[in-house]
Amino acid sequence: MKIFLIGFMGSGKTHWGRLLSEKLGIRFFDLDEQVMEHAGKSVVEIFATEGEEQFRLMEKDVLHIITESHDSFVMACGGGSPCYFNNIEYMNQSGTSVWINAPLDVLFQRLLSEKDKRPLIKDLSDEQLRNFIAKKFSDRKIYYEQADVTVDEEPVQLDGLINKIFHA
Repeated sequence: MKIFLIGFMGSGKTHWGRLLSEKLGIRFFDLDEQVMEHAGKSVVEIFATEGEEQFRLMEKDVLHIITESHDSFVMACGGGSPCYFNNIEYMNQSGTSVWINAPLDVLFQRLLSEKDKRPLIKDLSDEQLRNFIAKKFSDRKIYYEQADVTVDEEPVQLDGLINKIFHA
């Protein structure tokens, strides 16, 4: 069982991934953390020194390495992960992809307090952040919609999440 949690930054993928893996008794991976471990640098440093394209290549490589070397896990993927290198197709072929589809207002409130930790939004004003979320979400939605399972409930409930995954 391989479960890939996808969705926009701030949607709660890491939070729900940890709870889901604990409940199911399988390993949890945060793809961003794994990329940082692989690169020996933070995501912010990778973006600053090597650029987004190099980060996306590392992300794809680490996604494949983990997927091919583990029989079961829950993985919280970065917000852009499914949008590059046919990653969403790879996830769907390798396991079950789950889109946590948080409302844009919820994403804005969450990201407002986390800007410093996120290289793509750290220098944006509140207005720019709101516009960034709307534009990026619109661009990425076509990939997110390819997920095997969509979770629209807000707030997400663990039992509902599990039920959706196993009855997809």
